[in-house]
Amino acid sequence: MTGHKHPHAITPLCHTGNHSTVTEFILAGLTDKPELQLPHFLFFLGVYVVTVVGELGMITLIRLCSHLHTPMYYFLSSFLSFIDLCHSTVITPKMLVNFVTEKNIISYPECMTQLYFFLIFAIAECHMLAAMAYDHYIVICSPLLYDVIMSPEAHFYLIFGMYTISLVCASAHTGCIFRVHFCKFDVINHYFFDLPSLLNFSCSSTYVNELLVLIFSAFTILAPSLTLLGSYVFTIVSILRTLRIRSTEGRSKAFSMCSSHILAVTIFYGSAAFRYLQPSSVSSMDKGKVSSVFYTIIVPMLNPPIYSLRKKDVDVSLRKMLMKRILF
Repeated sequence: MTGHKHPHAITPLCHTGNHSTVTEFILAGLTDKPELQLPHFLFFLGVYVVTVVGELGMITLIRLCSHLHTPMYYFLSSFLSFIDLCHSTVITPKMLVNFVTEKNIISYPECMTQLYFFLIFAIAECHMLAAMAYDHYIVICSPLLYDVIMSPEAHFYLIFGMYTISLVCASAHTGCIFRVHFCKFDVINHYFFDLPSLLNFSCSSTYVNELLVLIFSAFTILAPSLTLLGSYVFTIVSILRTLRIRSTEGRSKAFSMCSSHILAVTIFYGSAAFRYLQPSSVSSMDKGKVSSVFYTIIVPMLNPPIYSLRKKDVDVSLRKMLMKRILF
């Protein structure tokens, strides 16, 4: 089980001077209490099943219902749901296996693979949430120019730029990890591999890695955050001043559109900030694992209901599709 004590957390393959080339790591997991392994396994298995059903359901529903073929749902079905599904799949299955195995071992290649895809989808989600905020801003503040500004070409460049940044940043971070030597024999106190948990166990210089984190933060954190903040400041000001939306019903619809997205953004960015802005200590790492659960596992499960159940067009489309399946 996860709480089993091991004499070595990192197995050396060979020695070169004072450094070791490792072949595998051992994860501490979410808890070291054996009696909690099965309850955790059942809970997160349920969460993962709900996530897969919800994300695939959203993609299928939007693809089958022609009146949902709008840019907002295009972002939601084709990209955010896909990103959430992949993001959860990178983390959850391995964590479920660790709950029911005695040794929570992950090989060095598996570690690098998980880190690479985790970075891709985490960075992509940051940019996708920012793109959706900008889309809402255009819908509410410039409805007459929406088709011009958010044209198919604009969608293509947004998505292309988002994935390009994600791939470049993930490739650079993962590539630089290969130059880091690991020689500290200790259990990694986490349930998956991210940059801080790996760099904490380096016995060589991590200056280049930290410099990359600083540089790429401008593209992966600062730019999306400023886009989100700017979009919603202008959107809320426009709604309050009723410059574009004269009726109470219109303002209510606009607030409903924005509130669902703001809720998703708050949970994702709030839990991620709590994880990465905490001081490095044992207590903060334990709390950081809990916050990591939210942005890696809980958020992907919550996004389909957050974005769909509050929108009448999705609810109507779902009812119509279910009725067709029942009748025919």
